[in-house]
Amino acid sequence: MQADLIVDTKGMACPMPIVKAKKALDGLQPGQVMEVLSTDKGSVNDFQAWVKQTKHELIKHEEENGIYKFFVKKI
Repeated sequence: MQADLIVDTKGMACPMPIVKAKKALDGLQPGQVMEVLSTDKGSVNDFQAWVKQTKHELIKHEEENGIYKFFVKKI
């Protein structure tokens, strides 16, 4: 999947991945996609709750070698 912006939050604990993602998403145009990389296991639930609250779209998330990738589309 092609992302317009990649935000690396590896090594950061809650709530920093969400804080960094929110700040980065503010700079995107509607329809653009942000990829967030995280090593925080709690970020899976955090991102699902966050996109529901903010009405953005979590296109997909995956986990590979302990790194969680979230693809969020700005609405």
